[in-house]
Amino acid sequence: MPELHYFAVKTTSKQERTVADNIRKAVEQSDIKVLSVIAPKELQGYVLIETPEEYARMEQLIERVPHARAVVQGETSFAEIQHFLVPKPVVSGINEGTIVELIAGPFKGEKAVVKRVDSAKEEITVELYESVVPIPITVRGDNVRVIDNREPDDY
Repeated sequence: MPELHYFAVKTTSKQERTVADNIRKAVEQSDIKVLSVIAPKELQGYVLIETPEEYARMEQLIERVPHARAVVQGETSFAEIQHFLVPKPVVSGINEGTIVELIAGPFKGEKAVVKRVDSAKEEITVELYESVVPIPITVRGDNVRVIDNREPDDY
């Protein structure tokens, strides 16, 4: 198997997915080989490419791709991009005391305080801010949007 290279491509802001799709289309119309392209959400303004090709060949490819600015000088190691390949649990970044807004379900639009986080099930238990009687509600982690990570006592 040939040696693989990893390159970062600078893109126009908010065009990472478009650039990744356009790279795929450009590869289909050329003899340049690209094994994979990823556009991680955490890495705004960049797309990562895995290829057996050299740097100069990637520059040739990127010239044909709209919204792709340039190939970043030098190679990126697999160790540097490996963490982008592992999906993060949807409850990462949510802790007890975090203030969230429910974005789905019967309580959509309500603000709540997180009382418990279950990472294994990717669920959180919250109590609504404006309810007279605190009732714990368990929702999926992707049904909330974090508003504030401070503890309620910090105000």
